[in-house]
Amino acid sequence: MPRVLDGTEGRNDRYKWIALSNTTLGMLMATINSSIILIALPDIFRGIKLQPLAPGNSSYLLWMLMGFMVCTAVLLVSFGRIGDMYGRVKMYTLGFAVFSAFSILLSITWMHGSSGAMWLILMRVGQGIGGAMVFANAAPILTDAFPQNQRGLALGINSVAAIAGSFIGLVLGGLLAPVEWRLVFLVSVPVGVAGTIWARLKLREMGERHVTKIDWWGNVTFAAGLVAVLVGITYGILPYGGHTMGWTSPKVVAELGGGIALLIIFMIIERRVPNPMFNLKLFRIRAFAFGNVATLLASVGRGGLMFILIIWLQGVWLPLHGYSFVNTPLWAGIYMLPLTVGFLIAGPISGVLSDRFGARPFATGGMVLAALSFGLLELLPVDFSYVFFGLLLLLMGLSMGIFSSPNLAGVMNSLPPNQRGAGAGMLTTFQNSSMVLSIGVFFTLIILGLSNTLPHALESGLIAQGVPSAAAHRAAALPPVSSLFAAFLGYNPMKTILGPSLAHLSAARVHFLTGRRFFPSLISSPFHHGLVEAFSFALVACLVAAGASWMRGGKYHYEEALLPNREIETTAGADPQPDTHANGHANGRPGADVGSTMARGHHR
Repeated sequence: MPRVLDGTEGRNDRYKWIALSNTTLGMLMATINSSIILIALPDIFRGIKLQPLAPGNSSYLLWMLMGFMVCTAVLLVSFGRIGDMYGRVKMYTLGFAVFSAFSILLSITWMHGSSGAMWLILMRVGQGIGGAMVFANAAPILTDAFPQNQRGLALGINSVAAIAGSFIGLVLGGLLAPVEWRLVFLVSVPVGVAGTIWARLKLREMGERHVTKIDWWGNVTFAAGLVAVLVGITYGILPYGGHTMGWTSPKVVAELGGGIALLIIFMIIERRVPNPMFNLKLFRIRAFAFGNVATLLASVGRGGLMFILIIWLQGVWLPLHGYSFVNTPLWAGIYMLPLTVGFLIAGPISGVLSDRFGARPFATGGMVLAALSFGLLELLPVDFSYVFFGLLLLLMGLSMGIFSSPNLAGVMNSLPPNQRGAGAGMLTTFQNSSMVLSIGVFFTLIILGLSNTLPHALESGLIAQGVPSAAAHRAAALPPVSSLFAAFLGYNPMKTILGPSLAHLSAARVHFLTGRRFFPSLISSPFHHGLVEAFSFALVACLVAAGASWMRGGKYHYEEALLPNREIETTAGADPQPDTHANGHANGRPGADVGSTMARGHHR
């Protein structure tokens, strides 16, 4: 018998594509701006007349990089929970507007020096507030708008936008910053304004809302604890006293210890309050729990990859192949494009396939491929052939796309409708906070590799080129992170390190020392040792992530047809049984341990 259509189905079909296009625009805007600054930093610091590598200024450099990421990581769960309570579209649209406002404020600073740097850091934190609203509510809006059999496709396209934005930002920053550094912030304003108006007019609330009291103590302890841990990780990278890094600094130890203590208190609070910010009962859903574990481990394994590859290209490979240090930021972004291409190919395809076959085979396979990529990167010499490097970046992008879209869809499909904002916030919090941790781990391993051999090699190499012993010793005693940051910023490392000492050398000596081969050749061996350690760590993390992903079970959807309009009671119990009155069915091995007489998962 033919179906009679009343027009609702057609309207919903149109709306889901509106929701996808708007949230994709939002993800692109936020992620482009989170990475555009990586390449634009040299021009930004020149614009505000601040030398970031001068004593005492390294923290400005680090917070320009990390402030946005730390802010979003801390606020994601809170904004997701508030979206569940008062409306995801409202929070998402407000995020668009807040992001745009702080983009304007970033571009109008009149201050210079440390005051200008502090203004930019605070405005970046403001951007992070808007970004957290967008990130926390985009996936729930899509999950509400799309049927179960198309969520993988929708979330895959959204994930592709997020990753693509990260790499588009690298190239865009290299093109805009030399023209005018303020353009790197202004470029998102027209997009943000148009997106805000579009979201306000076209997006509509489709999810369940359940207004409860805000868990203030949970919010405060979580935010304070996570901020303390992430700040401790950030400062652990910087030198302390006579040490190459700050992990033994009393301040860093106190921040890490105090942060962990506050997070433990937070967990205790969440088990006792009636309406917790972080619903720990959701972890009884196997697909949700292991999807989050896989996300955390995957982000720890590959979160610092972009920074390390950029330093590898800018500090070693590009100068060795004829590029001046000042041009290396732009070309580093261009040469990393195969990573984006791989993700663009694999993300939507794996999302569509996961709609049919479930997340487990693709998310697991993606992490295995990522581990293989890291193993092959270990085998590359520092002065590699770009063909092999580009192919490995493509493989890495493919592996990330194969994992990310199905994993996100699998997690979102496992959530009760009135918990999607909080659940998406949890997932993205794990992802963003573990990326900060990953950057700390990667930098630590690289710096340890450099500190073992670089000082002696640098001192002997400088003395051999006629640099006075005292000046050579001072240069060798500088923390290795100075050389890394110099290369990262596109500065000439030897010119930055030696400074006034160059005035005492002949023009030929100065030309050789500050040329494109001396520093890259000197740093190659110790840098490669650190690279191998970092890639080995990432390889292990990806393999463990693959194991966690496999443990999620088979295809699983939280049953929506019989959900009451109240907060779900997630109680541990027997594996869910098929619901003959709902649209789902179960014909495979169960992958969740949450059941309810009124709200069930169905599993294939």
